Amino acid sequence: MSSSVPGNTTIALDAMGGDHGPAVVVPAALRFLANTPAVDLILVGDEDKIRASLGGPVPPRVRIRATSQEVGMDESPSKALRGKKDSSMRVAIDLVKDGAAHACVSAGNTGALMATARFVLKTLPRVDRPAIMTAVPSLHGHTHMLDLGANVDCTAEHLVQFAVMGSELVTAVEGKAAPRVALLNIGQEEIKGNEQVKLAHQRLAVSRLNYIGYVEGDDIFLGDVDVVVADGFVGNVALKCSEGVAKFIGSSLKAQFRRTWWSRLAGLGALPILNQFRQTIDPRRYNGASLLGLRGIVIKSHGGADEVAFENAIRIARKEIRADIPRRIGEQVGQQLDSAHYKATA
Repeated sequence: MSSSVPGNTTIALDAMGGDHGPAVVVPAALRFLANTPAVDLILVGDEDKIRASLGGPVPPRVRIRATSQEVGMDESPSKALRGKKDSSMRVAIDLVKDGAAHACVSAGNTGALMATARFVLKTLPRVDRPAIMTAVPSLHGHTHMLDLGANVDCTAEHLVQFAVMGSELVTAVEGKAAPRVALLNIGQEEIKGNEQVKLAHQRLAVSRLNYIGYVEGDDIFLGDVDVVVADGFVGNVALKCSEGVAKFIGSSLKAQFRRTWWSRLAGLGALPILNQFRQTIDPRRYNGASLLGLRGIVIKSHGGADEVAFENAIRIARKEIRADIPRRIGEQVGQQLDSAHYKATA
């Protein structure tokens, strides 16, 4: 095993997580290292399987941390937490807690990853619950959404905290001084929405955030908004619907262009435009969801990610390390909740 270069950023990868395990994680790690200096990677998992995927000696800036257990994709979070202390997922998160790694990336079981990360790393002060956040393509580039499934039932207080965390991440990673933040609702009128959303709306309206009010589902992709906030139930449904629509459009276009020889000819002429469109909505470009609100950086990759998608998740981890996201979120949550305006309406 090769050792880390002193001063390098170190990221722990759960090599056994996801649908493909080392067959995807290891090539993605090598792709990342080939294009990224001053970063070390720790491959955590079954050493024999990891070495087989490497197909040769352990390269520079790579270490292997052997473990004896794996967390199944359908395993209950409680079982994984109690009975899998030497799993690749748990050890990768432990490395972050112990300071041996600056971040963890896993394509494993989402529920188990969130439960384990919350148990091991704990939440930041004043943060009640972590939230899952990712970017989706939109007309103005992309929109960040949270929560995407970590918290099915949320109070107004949780939604406000999500808004603060999402705004700070976009500011830190993308350099936007005042990201436009909105609440996802069934209409833009003041009378629309459930009580939690209405109360969160009132509190955000007097916060220091650049809060623009309610948005509807279509505004996620068409509106001029940077951060869309919802509870985990609504957010997850919205995300899965958008993924389904993207796949439907892609499949439908392909089928139409294959119908006749005329349509095939038209398809050849339109190929450059179609390829550009495919790249724009390619989910691999947006793979890597942040678990915000923890005392450490954890990135969730899609379970079915290929090496291109998993590499993108590693890149997101590096961006958050460089931006020192946990510290910045901790500071902003405290400042927002302590603001005189917020206290007056809480």
